[in-house]
Amino acid sequence: MSEYQYYEFQAIDHPLDNTDREALRALSTRAQITATSFTNSYKWGDFQGNPDTLMEHWFDLHLYLANWASRRLMMRWPTRLIDRDRIGAMLDGVECVTLRTAGDNLIVDFEIDELEGEDWDDGAGWLANLAPLRAAVLDGDLRLFYLAWLIAVDVEDIAPDELEPMTGLGPLTPALEAFARFFFIDSDLVAAAAEHASSPFNAQPPSTNLANPIIAAMTDDEKTDLLVRLYAGDVHIVDELRACVRQRLTTENNAPPIAPRTVGELRARADAIRQNRDRIQAEQTVAEQKQRDEEARQAFRARLDTLREKGVSVWTEIETEIERRNRPGYDKAASLLHDLRVIAEESGSTEHFVHRLQDICGRHAAKKRFIERLAQTKLLDGPPTLDR
Repeated sequence: MSEYQYYEFQAIDHPLDNTDREALRALSTRAQITATSFTNSYKWGDFQGNPDTLMEHWFDLHLYLANWASRRLMMRWPTRLIDRDRIGAMLDGVECVTLRTAGDNLIVDFEIDELEGEDWDDGAGWLANLAPLRAAVLDGDLRLFYLAWLIAVDVEDIAPDELEPMTGLGPLTPALEAFARFFFIDSDLVAAAAEHASSPFNAQPPSTNLANPIIAAMTDDEKTDLLVRLYAGDVHIVDELRACVRQRLTTENNAPPIAPRTVGELRARADAIRQNRDRIQAEQTVAEQKQRDEEARQAFRARLDTLREKGVSVWTEIETEIERRNRPGYDKAASLLHDLRVIAEESGSTEHFVHRLQDICGRHAAKKRFIERLAQTKLLDGPPTLDR
């Protein structure tokens, strides 16, 4: 097909007003623009706007996909709510991810060209599946950046002796799984990383019973600050409070730490997972073939039993099929003769069968295609087989 590009943007924290939408409409007359989104696709031409500029001014999420194996995902967060130093440390050596500050916001840009194994995809639905990752990061879940680090591991940009940025992924959320699929991260490598987690992240916020004592222990100044910002319309108060509760709960957790694994160990485990899966698949293939063979054997035996019950009438049926003088008739006649020969072998009446077969061949010798069909089924020059 021709070139194809898909652009989608979402505004989460601040919906677009009429002025915003008019400015965006000037960039594209075809785009679908709502109070929270901008979506367009191109089979010819290209988007006249700059995605970086749109993210800086209006949007919190952006997804781009092109059918020449390019994919991009951008996310924007308020800088004050994000630990940029920690994220930067996790992404050290990951060339496909860049961080930049735009005003009061931090924009993280995941971009990969020449993806291997990409199938055709029109882009629709991806951003909806990936959007929860933004809220998860605000809630303190940084496993998104571990997955981005795995992209570099997958293409061998990270040295074998380097340590993983956190001690495993633990069970993945649907959004994290979508991220891994979107960028075609090796599924066995993801599975290896997910086997460990020092403190598996729970996608659900801490329960009220757990949060109550932590919130009660906050200072009056902390509570006043939260209430004032809530009154002023700060949309991130809940995210910030939940992240604070999680952090303090984690601090109170005295579980012994789990040692991080090296890149080499992760790759070795991914290889083991792959080999085990291949072994299981091979065993399943063999078992399925055995089952098909057994079913075919049983069907063949049932067919022979039916022919035995019919008795001599089968020979009349063979003559009828031959007289049809077409391929289906010849095929059916040859099949019946094959089965009758098996019955003759089993009952010790082969000589009688051979005489009748010779009689049929003599009377229908002019039907060359029929005789050729008999030769193909080995009826004229060898014992019957049970694989029909």
